[in-house]
Amino acid sequence: MESLSSELQSNALLNQFELPDFSSILPEHVVPAVEHTLAKAEQILTNIESENNITWETTVIALREISRSVEKVWGCVNHLLGVKNSPELRKAHEEMQPKVVEFFIRMGQSRKLFEIWEKLEKNTAEVNTSARKRIIQSSLRDARLSGVALEGKQKERFNEIQRDLAALSTRFSNNVLDSTKEFQLEIFEPQDIQGMPESWLQLAAQKAIEKGFKDATPEKGPWVVTLDFPVYFPFLQHCRNRSLREKVYKASNLKASGEDFSAAWNNWEIIKQILNLRQEEATLLGFENFAEVSLASKMAPSPGHIQSMIHELAEVARPAAKAEVETLQEFANQNGLADKLQLWDVSFYAERQRESLFDYTDEQLRPYFPIDKVLSGLFKLAHRLFNVSISASNQEVKVWHSDVRFYDVFNSENKKIASFFLDPYSRSGEKRGGAWMDVCRQREKLPEGKVQLPVAYLVCNGTPALKDRPSLMTFSEVETLFHEFGHGLQHMLTQVDEYEASGIANVEWDAVELPSQFMENWVLERDVMDEISGHFETGETLPDSYFKKIIAARNYMSGSMMLRQLYFSILDLELHLNKNAGERVRDIQKAIAKDFTVIPPLANDAFLCSFSHIFAGGYAAGYYSYKWAEVLSADAFAAFEEAGLSNEAAIKELGQRYRDTVLSQGGARHPLEIYREFRGRDATTEALLRHHGLLKKAA
Repeated sequence: MESLSSELQSNALLNQFELPDFSSILPEHVVPAVEHTLAKAEQILTNIESENNITWETTVIALREISRSVEKVWGCVNHLLGVKNSPELRKAHEEMQPKVVEFFIRMGQSRKLFEIWEKLEKNTAEVNTSARKRIIQSSLRDARLSGVALEGKQKERFNEIQRDLAALSTRFSNNVLDSTKEFQLEIFEPQDIQGMPESWLQLAAQKAIEKGFKDATPEKGPWVVTLDFPVYFPFLQHCRNRSLREKVYKASNLKASGEDFSAAWNNWEIIKQILNLRQEEATLLGFENFAEVSLASKMAPSPGHIQSMIHELAEVARPAAKAEVETLQEFANQNGLADKLQLWDVSFYAERQRESLFDYTDEQLRPYFPIDKVLSGLFKLAHRLFNVSISASNQEVKVWHSDVRFYDVFNSENKKIASFFLDPYSRSGEKRGGAWMDVCRQREKLPEGKVQLPVAYLVCNGTPALKDRPSLMTFSEVETLFHEFGHGLQHMLTQVDEYEASGIANVEWDAVELPSQFMENWVLERDVMDEISGHFETGETLPDSYFKKIIAARNYMSGSMMLRQLYFSILDLELHLNKNAGERVRDIQKAIAKDFTVIPPLANDAFLCSFSHIFAGGYAAGYYSYKWAEVLSADAFAAFEEAGLSNEAAIKELGQRYRDTVLSQGGARHPLEIYREFRGRDATTEALLRHHGLLKKAA
């Protein structure tokens, strides 16, 4: 181990060993750890650039040391920013982010390194596998997209844009978090919470206690409504007080927009700056618009192909959505609504209509999904499909919160092949919303021959446990867990030993959702349901009466839900196709909303101000990836349906083939080739439309 000063020797970010010690990592560790890591990386890069003997070892393996060390330290910082945010951590992150961006710009724009890649590409003795060829091709492409061909003032401006975009994305994300944290609706009158489920009352009382109402109880209140999803969404579904629903809906819609309660956090100007900078970046790189930049590293061949897919699906989804809203309007009018449905009415009356049509509520299902039972069933499914075993680790692992769990994954010979952290519950104020999988450790063959095993972070924002009961999951939370676990499987079951192409590394962005969405399909299989459900008091599996109702309700409002996703996808794409989008954001949104919404958005609609996927995540001109991959995942699941879901031998064989292709080959081959190897053909939209109950409407 290199000689470090005593201060650095005690820095938990630098001394991670097999896994990070999250109990010892402090915000004050960030700056010295990142500075030391970048200095070391710069030295390695300089040595590579001066190397005359160009081989895989002297180039890729040497660069790997940079990637591994920086991603270990900076990846850990970014992870904590998402799950344990604090002012001190933010400050340290903001101080170091420009330096990290600057280093990777410097590496991406190294002419010497680019020339080394070009020479290495011609060395067929060294570049002798599909993985190595893909790594070289991707590295050359990424260098071009990093501005390697730029000179002088153009290069300086490009680099300035990269630094500014990184800072703006962080500000966007922090504004959403702060705005979410700021809002709270205090309810003192029992009549204002009539109709709310018991589990929500407990959670809202718990939130009240956290906000300083020490004597709050589920029965007597007060109750605090926040914009955290487990609180916010059930409120819109069940609150009978229409004016309160309106207030909460608008608060969520206007998050980080500078309006109403969130005046201190305004993302509109940040959106404008981000879009303008992305267009300027595209121009510098020789592209017409940023959408073309984005697609240069994706599976979809062109914006036109994406638009065709979106419009093909919309032709079916749009009339279905209109019919669904008309039916919902009639139902609402028959059940006490005197005027037109408003946006804050939709979830409420949709839930009432769903209860009426299918005679069950989410709350009636919740007791059947205690988290431990769901996890047990999920792990059994993984064993059934992919012949792996999962159990709580015996290893003493230091985590960032007491709710976090750590699991090991074993192959059929009981040999450990991977591990993962699971952070299942929402935490107001310190953990960002949504759910995601991220990389803690990546599979690679180390110089001494040993294989570094992959480790994943699986992060959800589910309903936490309460005083007298375990965490009881909603059905959508169960689906979300399956989704993130699918991402984790692709990371953990990879058989690629090259760091740059193992797991999800080097997988085209619009293919990366295939494994996650594929796993969601299994939730609605009866055998799987029997394994993931068990009443928290009696242990009874979900009764068949409920299961049949879930199946019947599977495609309730499916046209509306599909149209909503298509709206987000086409809006994202158009914002990045239009050269002047930064100046016309609201006009573009309003024009698209006319064709892709049934109930028009608010006049001052601001959902874009919290659309973190495209302004603070990696989905810029890429949100369509969800639908693109959903076509793939539905078609992949159809292979299992065609084989017969009760045919265990066939399921086992198909599961192994799926594991050997989609899950194990990572970024070593183009995803289209991998999919064809699994399915024997390209995917079609038929299975997706059939699964959503829309196929007959397409005929």
